[in-house]
Amino acid sequence: MNAFFADHARLAGGWRRNVLLEWNDDGTLVRVEPDSAAPAGVERAKGPVVPGMPNLHSHAFQRAMAGLTEYRASVADTFWSWRDLMYRFAARIGPESLADIAHWLYIEMLKAGYTSVCEFHYVHHAPGGAPYANRAELAEHVVDAAGRAGIGITMLPVLYEHGGFNKIAPRDDQRRFLNTPDTLLALIEELARARPENGARRYGVAPHSLRAVSGESLAAVLEGLDAHFGHAPVHLHVAEQTAEVEACIAATGHRPVQWLLDHFNVDERWCLVHATHVDADECARLALSGAVAGLCLTTEANLGDGVFPARDYLDAGGRIGVGSDSHVGVDWRSELRLLEYGQRLWRQQRNVLASPTQSRPADRLFDAALDGGAHATGRPVGALAEGMRADWLVFDDAHPGIGEHAPETWLSSVVFCEHGDTPIRDVFVSGRKVIDARRHAQEDESLARYRAALRGLLD
Repeated sequence: MNAFFADHARLAGGWRRNVLLEWNDDGTLVRVEPDSAAPAGVERAKGPVVPGMPNLHSHAFQRAMAGLTEYRASVADTFWSWRDLMYRFAARIGPESLADIAHWLYIEMLKAGYTSVCEFHYVHHAPGGAPYANRAELAEHVVDAAGRAGIGITMLPVLYEHGGFNKIAPRDDQRRFLNTPDTLLALIEELARARPENGARRYGVAPHSLRAVSGESLAAVLEGLDAHFGHAPVHLHVAEQTAEVEACIAATGHRPVQWLLDHFNVDERWCLVHATHVDADECARLALSGAVAGLCLTTEANLGDGVFPARDYLDAGGRIGVGSDSHVGVDWRSELRLLEYGQRLWRQQRNVLASPTQSRPADRLFDAALDGGAHATGRPVGALAEGMRADWLVFDDAHPGIGEHAPETWLSSVVFCEHGDTPIRDVFVSGRKVIDARRHAQEDESLARYRAALRGLLD
């Protein structure tokens, strides 16, 4: 049996002392025992241990364009002008460059303490729009990059059909994304045959958005998914921009989240990415559904999306998780910090997202992001408990935000304060140490390949 010992570890009930972790060769925890004696010869954590954080929303290729759109492209620079620039960049991505970008990104995620990723993968075809001979080629490169890096992955091939509501014809620069429900399901089935699901890998589907997928196609792809993959994860962009909400009302007479809740059985398998612009009724109904609101604060701030009504949603029992989305930042601590700080700026108060049972917002948001992120992945992650994946982070005892602080303030310090290097020292995924003293074994070679890919794309 594989074993690890922590003087302090965060379990479901909070911080516990002298925790023994044991896992099997499949990477599943079989024993989590607080108040234990340290067995002889077992590795001992060099600081407090917490569950690994799931990253519930990623577009891997966009990491390579981070920083390239930070200039005013029009008189009114918005998400929509950013999207035009992103499409131009996506047109240049090839199989090898995508693999190298994704591999480096996933190493960055691991170093930041993300141990799982949900990849919202929508670049499917060759630049002209024709499918590759292997329809799943680009998706396979991304799945393989995750495997090499050592991060758990939920691969979510994207269904994209239309250029807008009312089945508007897609633009020429969207051709690489396009599928029908049947061709997308064939892609997922081909991918799953070549790379079967296992403890570190899961498949689901991502209907891109209500503006890009009709209600009929959404129903068809869900029916096909359930026939082959059971109750698999479903992720969808929704209500990110006010223009999208207005277009949905014009086309359907309803707001997007309202329409979705009225027409589909939205439950805990669903992740509604962004959901930024929900009204009070949508907020309450979404919270009641059990679905996850997928919040990507660094991207939403970068794009000027707006502010999600987090306090009302959490107080109504809503489930959240965080993602790095366009990867202008790759750090769950920044996502949680911005979530709280956005509420502070909006309401002109402090510690807005604390609760009656958790007076420290960092504790509440960390636990909530673990729970929601785990549901979004569709994998048994997000907690140190028997039957869960053996994924955890080790904070550095010598870090100034840890060593001199009491346990009850560790997460507050980690989330809200910056003290030099990252406090995350070691990272374990499926019981394997993938980050050792802030280093990944493949990072030098991977960074060199990433930089070469970037030079080719920018040439």
